[in-house]
Amino acid sequence: MTKLAEQLKQGADQAWESLAEGWRELSARASGALTRFRPAPAARTAPSPDPAPSPDPGLLPFGGWAFLASDVFEDDDKVVVRIEAPGMRTEDFDLELHPDRLTVRGEKRSDRTLSSGRYSVVQCAYGRFRRDVALPVPVQADRARASYRDGVLRIDLPKADDARARRIAVKAA
Repeated sequence: MTKLAEQLKQGADQAWESLAEGWRELSARASGALTRFRPAPAARTAPSPDPAPSPDPGLLPFGGWAFLASDVFEDDDKVVVRIEAPGMRTEDFDLELHPDRLTVRGEKRSDRTLSSGRYSVVQCAYGRFRRDVALPVPVQADRARASYRDGVLRIDLPKADDARARRIAVKAA
């Protein structure tokens, strides 16, 4: 093998390894934010427990995975889940609390006010989605509260009594 061919092979190997490393890093950091969006049915219905594909020619030609970023914050008294979901309304969400996770279902509709022209870039996701968020501790389901403001869904979940930290006094023996 000539020296030039050897250098080209080594450069290609390094480029491939760098690309593979970048994909591994992206996958590790973003996998929790990836959410499956599926086309919504033509008629308006409440979100179903397990969204199934249903073609809707009125929606933009998007189907697949998209980012639905979330944060889970915990302090001494509560767990707060924040999910970025711009362009939705409060009635578009369906929340369900399980012992170890929060399930968020919803539907993001496309803006149908555009009557002529065509899209050259479509990066927004539309359709039905389901997102399961693991909870770090048990919470009190009956005291959970949810609000939606400025494109952010916020769910406040008070910790169950046995999940709260307690101070223990040490006495001299």
